[in-house]
Amino acid sequence: MTTSLIGAFALSMFILMLFLGTIVGVFLVIGGIGSRENISRRLQTYAYVPDNIQASFSGFRPDRFQNFRIRLNNILSVFVSRRLSEQLSSANWPITTSEFALLRLGISGILFLLGWLISGLILPGVGLFLISYSLPMVFLRQAISRRRRDFERQLVDVLVLMTGAVRAGYSLLQALSVVEQEIRAPASEEIARVTREVELGRSLANALDGLAERMENDDLQLVVTSININQQVGGNMATMLEAVTATIRERQRLFGEIRSQTSMQRFTGFFLTLLPIFVAGLLFVINPQYMSTLFDIMCIPIGAIAGMIVGNLIIRQMLNVKI
Repeated sequence: MTTSLIGAFALSMFILMLFLGTIVGVFLVIGGIGSRENISRRLQTYAYVPDNIQASFSGFRPDRFQNFRIRLNNILSVFVSRRLSEQLSSANWPITTSEFALLRLGISGILFLLGWLISGLILPGVGLFLISYSLPMVFLRQAISRRRRDFERQLVDVLVLMTGAVRAGYSLLQALSVVEQEIRAPASEEIARVTREVELGRSLANALDGLAERMENDDLQLVVTSININQQVGGNMATMLEAVTATIRERQRLFGEIRSQTSMQRFTGFFLTLLPIFVAGLLFVINPQYMSTLFDIMCIPIGAIAGMIVGNLIIRQMLNVKI
């Protein structure tokens, strides 16, 4: 009886929140439509705008969806996480932290409701909620790792293009523009972000430091530090870039040799981690009664899982060779 009362209360609260959210969304859309300003009038505050530009702006109308996004992000700005914002920037996802958190909670709430209504029990709904709430962060970390690996593979090509452009007489910023045009994503996207930040008034050193923070790559940090020092003390930029390129190539060669020599150990660690899971599943099929007795005392499977995790972490740490 108590469980049904709790379930009915939770369902009523969810419906109430959904209704209030809809009302707030409609109100924001209406408010966004009514608060538009003329862009040409705002530009006249800072600079003269020719008549042809004013004519083009006079027919411009902001998108309702964009107005809604701006107002929604302004309202939820108090819940913005700097760490999450950096992660979304590293993954190059075109979404704000507020929208990411809202989508995460919305999808998790919908799956919680579906699991609860389909099964008639609240526990499956809670399980679906926890899984759906954690999966977006897993996908985000995978996207960040994949993007950083791709950028690492392109770093030597970026340096070779920059060196050639500098030797041809281009400035460093012009050389970055050449890289932006010639290299594929994600390097072109990150270089474009650096040049855009410089055009908006940020110093080149700070823009490059931001790139190094997003990519978290030791080789890139070496490049950024070398460029910043060269700009401060002077010197031949092309010679410096050639030296850094040679150093990074040697580091990548040594790293490849180490990975090839430790491949057997990494496979052994992966195999030893999955072997107990495979054996436990096989025993469940052959003799389920014997395996069910092991789960009568929960400390046995919990200890086994903890031992597998610790062993895998120890093997990974032993194979983590710094170059």
